Amino acid sequence: MTAEIRFFWERLTANYWFFPALLSICAAALAFVMLWLDRSGAADFLNDADWLIPSRPKGAADMLTVMAGSMIGVASTVFSITLVAVTYASGNYGPRLLTNFLEDRGNQLSLSVFIGAFVYALIVLRSVRAEDETPGSGAEAAATALPGFVPQLSLLVAYAMMALCVAVLVFFLNHIPSSIRINKVLEGIGRRLILAIRETYPVEDEFGDAVEQQVGEPLVAWDSGYVQMIDFEDLEAIAKKCGCTFSLKVRTGDFVHRDIPLMEIDGCQPEDVEARVRDCFTLGAFRTPSQDPQFLIDELVEIGLRALSPGINDPFTAITALHWLGAATADIGRRDLRKDICGGDADDCPVIPLPDGFDHYVKRGFGSIRSAVATSPIAAEVMLDTLSNAATPIRDEKRQSLLREEGRLLAEQARLVLQGPDLEQFEGHAKKFAKSFWDEAAHE
Repeated sequence: MTAEIRFFWERLTANYWFFPALLSICAAALAFVMLWLDRSGAADFLNDADWLIPSRPKGAADMLTVMAGSMIGVASTVFSITLVAVTYASGNYGPRLLTNFLEDRGNQLSLSVFIGAFVYALIVLRSVRAEDETPGSGAEAAATALPGFVPQLSLLVAYAMMALCVAVLVFFLNHIPSSIRINKVLEGIGRRLILAIRETYPVEDEFGDAVEQQVGEPLVAWDSGYVQMIDFEDLEAIAKKCGCTFSLKVRTGDFVHRDIPLMEIDGCQPEDVEARVRDCFTLGAFRTPSQDPQFLIDELVEIGLRALSPGINDPFTAITALHWLGAATADIGRRDLRKDICGGDADDCPVIPLPDGFDHYVKRGFGSIRSAVATSPIAAEVMLDTLSNAATPIRDEKRQSLLREEGRLLAEQARLVLQGPDLEQFEGHAKKFAKSFWDEAAHE
């Protein structure tokens, strides 16, 4: 249940409407509280303050009208600019990055502040009463030295909100062009990937083997879609209660359809736990970064592949993607890739996840982009350097050999497409790459 709530909250806050709706409600509540303070006489001291000239009804109404009109206009402009930026980014960097920009807190909160100010101004404007208007019921208690009724404290808060809106507008105009810069986009994906790796595999400098899965009766998928979330805590509780073992056959991010095995159950019949187990799997129409570092790796690979396509031919963008991919690979390479499903009871855990070996991540990252990198001399050389650098902090010989093999495959692929001086220069780099691994082996 904890995982379900966390996943629900992540998906809820990822929606572009959530924070604008939340701040609108907060702004409405603030407006009613401020008006109550004005009507109760708590703000009467403002009429006698030397540093503040009390507003007249017409001036207050005009100011609030201008504020409401300008805030909804600015909110519309902010929304339009965001859509343009999202369209540009998804068209140039890949459609999967659309979610990244819609989830961007800077974009969400900027729109939220303007809409919240609009709601606040409208509610306060309704309470302003001109000098010649008849007081409404209960307004006599709020009578001030001025004719009519002007909520002075509410108006003062409105001025503060206008100042906040100006600051947010300046921030937004700087944030949007910065957020669509490709280096900034790649940095965001890379840092998010490294954080996801550290959360998924918290144990460092250990290289234990994955727990061997057990053969049992299959429990199959009931619908089609991507596995968006697996509630391991509830699966553990179900398995312990029934005295059985669950060996998962899918990982988060895999696509399943009817009759595809989700797991094999040893110790009890699948029909006995089917309904409860299926509630632990969330299927959807798209992948999400939650519990799925591969999704972020795929985003880096996609940007690199697009950059190296003949229509774009931007090897330097691909090089930046390779750098972040190398940093993530180095981080994965020095971690224990056994998922800690049951915490302290990991040795007797009845839930055995599908193992994610280091070779799986290397193939998903460098293996997927290798053929495109081989067509660019500069990108191919950088990839060799990146593989060598990624292997440096890794102390496991098997994992180092996987990176060495990936470099060998790149060299083999490059020899098929490169010619002349480009090939000669690359061959020199390939020899240095191989020598770096020999020197490392000799040093050990």
